[in-house]
Amino acid sequence: MVLSARTKVAPMLVLGIETSCDETAAAIVSDEGERIRSNVVFSQLDEHRPFGGVVPEIAARAHLDRLDGLIEEALGEAGVGFGDLSAVAATGGPGLIGGVMVGVTAAKAIAYAWGLPFVAVNHLEGHALSPRLTEDVAFPYLLLLVSGGHCQLLAVEGPGRYVRFGTTIDDAAGEAFDKGAKLIGLGYPGGPAIERAAALGDAARIPLPRPLRGRPGCDFSFSGLKTALRQAASDLRIDGMLAEQDSADLAASLQAAIGDCLVDRTRHAILRFRAHYAEGSDLVVAGGVAANGALRGQLQSLAGEMGMRFVAPPMALCTDNGAMIAWAGLERLKLGFSDGLDFAPRPRWPLDPTAPAAIGAGVKA
Repeated sequence: MVLSARTKVAPMLVLGIETSCDETAAAIVSDEGERIRSNVVFSQLDEHRPFGGVVPEIAARAHLDRLDGLIEEALGEAGVGFGDLSAVAATGGPGLIGGVMVGVTAAKAIAYAWGLPFVAVNHLEGHALSPRLTEDVAFPYLLLLVSGGHCQLLAVEGPGRYVRFGTTIDDAAGEAFDKGAKLIGLGYPGGPAIERAAALGDAARIPLPRPLRGRPGCDFSFSGLKTALRQAASDLRIDGMLAEQDSADLAASLQAAIGDCLVDRTRHAILRFRAHYAEGSDLVVAGGVAANGALRGQLQSLAGEMGMRFVAPPMALCTDNGAMIAWAGLERLKLGFSDGLDFAPRPRWPLDPTAPAAIGAGVKA
């Protein structure tokens, strides 16, 4: 069919729902003009802060209480109704299964009631494709995915097409930040707390290890770093308390050690990426840890040194949000992918199902 000059094709509008952890989020994304029409996020930090981490049951109940209102708010901000949508997308996993079930059930109900396609989105793919929402990033590209529960290096060939170069064999970088902040007494969430304290600290004062640095491969390890931090903090405590400067120095040392590990492993991945792909010159970092300014600076320097363009999503798209889920759903829909209403939420869902499981890292997939 040839469209006449007067024929106008309506833009695609996708509702995205994210409920995999401790953010309840909904967004409307378009494939034309201003792509992010709305992006509403409710953070559950206050609910989980007394426990020093995310409590799955509390998270699921908070999603249940807030999601309907957030969907209504997202539609209102975008100035559209359910009848204007092209599809509805929701995080189908991986994540806390109770929360994932809340989002998937809501999305299925909307899809059924309005006769819309339903797209189940891998939460990690939401992060992986998020840079394309705001930047001109072509496939293939090299991705460092760093979040609270995931730390991976992948070649991104397209939606649903990922080749994993490396993953964590124990803790993820985000877990190292969160557990490190708890050990130092900086509170929750750990990532922002460590970054604030580190700005006032001396990163060279506390000698901490850089696990796997200099070794072949692209895998990560952070559990030994956490153990060394615990010992260093114990040595500095007086009557069970850390001085303010000691806390800042520990935070700065931890942040520097994590950054050095990420840079070293990513350098190896760049060499491997270039060996396998004739095209592709973008180094992309995504996920919650990508919001750390110091780490961004280190990775940007690495990209410049290795002759690659550095790309990171805006800060608001690094942490969990509905816009990245809507965009991933939109990209999949354009390729003809959608899911049946019998889709089952998945607590685990690897981007590269062919990659071997790293020792000790089965729960990270």
